[in-house]
Amino acid sequence: MLSPFVINTVFFTFIFLMTKILDITKMIVNYKISLFSVIMILVYSVPRFLTFVIPMSVMMAVLLTFLRLSSDNEIVALKAGGISIYGLIPSVLVFSMMGLILTGFMTVYGSPWGKLLIRERTFQIAASHVNVGLKERTFNDGFKDVMLYINKIDLKSKNLVDVFIEDKRDRNKIITVVAPRGKLYSEPDKFLVHLQLFDGTINQVNLDNRSAHSINFNTYDVNLDLKKALGASKGGPKDEDEMSLAEIRQYLKNVPQKDAQYYVTLIEFHKKFSIPIACLALGVLAIPLGIQSKFANPSAGLGLGLGFFLIYYLMLSAGSVFGEAGVYPPAIGMWVPNVVMGGLGIFLLVRTANDRPVKINSVFMILKVKYNKLSRKK
Repeated sequence: MLSPFVINTVFFTFIFLMTKILDITKMIVNYKISLFSVIMILVYSVPRFLTFVIPMSVMMAVLLTFLRLSSDNEIVALKAGGISIYGLIPSVLVFSMMGLILTGFMTVYGSPWGKLLIRERTFQIAASHVNVGLKERTFNDGFKDVMLYINKIDLKSKNLVDVFIEDKRDRNKIITVVAPRGKLYSEPDKFLVHLQLFDGTINQVNLDNRSAHSINFNTYDVNLDLKKALGASKGGPKDEDEMSLAEIRQYLKNVPQKDAQYYVTLIEFHKKFSIPIACLALGVLAIPLGIQSKFANPSAGLGLGLGFFLIYYLMLSAGSVFGEAGVYPPAIGMWVPNVVMGGLGIFLLVRTANDRPVKINSVFMILKVKYNKLSRKK
């Protein structure tokens, strides 16, 4: 099981990283971000990916192993030699426990570490390349109480065309600035951005006395604080997925009221344990799936394994959504997928060991017949 596990882990991690290839290309080509910075962001993202990749790889490794044993009639040979299927379970449990320990390390230590380092690296990049976060023809509201709209951005010269700013940093005033052109300057060491505008108009509304003023200008400077835009970097408040296990427990213990943030943090707490346990549930489920897929196409067996993992992930995602909404306790949403998959695995395993298998091959036949009927109708 070790060889297919390593191959699946590398393959699925590569697939997850490829989902970011467009963002990576854009950062390198358009914004001239160094290749080293991009590689480091990818490295820091790996622990988060491995949280889901390892349970998936455990399931696929067990499934591939038993597919091979079954297709080579080795299961029949073992039974003829007096060894039941139950005799093969300890090996799978030990292997799944290894996956559980690895996944637990990633959820408790690896993922928060990676998220924190990604935040710090992003902070450094944004300070040096402030135009990375600005998008053309989009209302950019990343800066606190300041909304920017820029029609066109020249990435090389950092010149801006048709700029609109709504400034609400003064609670008693609303200031809107319109300018046909502008320019960006940044001070990375001070985490400040200077936006210099030319030949525009300032419209100011005083909310206290209901007065309005309009001023034309030749040059106008707007100073923006990157720290407030991106959140504090090192030492600042952490998101729930950046907290260590001790920090999550401390937060849940001292939280004044059970608001939306409380439920999100509680879900993250249960995820740190439920996702590693999924290695056991999916590993047990893979045994009967591999044995009963003997006469099926190997690719169909792999598709079946991926299908069950997709079901698990959908149940986990639904549990997160309903848990955050307070529909039911977050613990239920995070642990039900393990109970369902583990229970189904035990049920199929008992039937398979007693030579009363659920005919999974018939499922492929039914799906094939349905597909052919739909094809004829089209």
